[in-house]
Amino acid sequence: QVQLVESGGGLVQAGGSLRLSCAASGHTFSAYAMGWFRQRPGKERESVAAISWGGTTTYYADSVKGRFTISRDIAKDTVYLQMNSLSPEDTAVYYCVVDRNIALITTGPRYWGQGTQVTVSS
Repeated sequence: QVQLVESGGGLVQAGGSLRLSCAASGHTFSAYAMGWFRQRPGKERESVAAISWGGTTTYYADSVKGRFTISRDIAKDTVYLQMNSLSPEDTAVYYCVVDRNIALITTGPRYWGQGTQVTVSS
């Protein structure tokens, strides 16, 4: 019943920016963490960023620190990923994820969106 709908993916040139959005619906959670995974070509899925329910605690993979920013709008059940200074190495399918806390998000989230393609050209 939980639905996670991503948007904002697409094609961008190296050095450019994209903002991904994910809206959650159909759930009964009162408090939960949200985040993003990605799967780059030929690689395993990896945690990219996560944010606590209150929005005061965040996690970023080393590969995206300083370039990506995660935020959320609790009232809209929506999480965002602002991606700046994009590189071809960031080309991947990006997945919105939800679980009870950041630890669960980064180690193995329960709920996944369908994914949105981000392609960065050189």
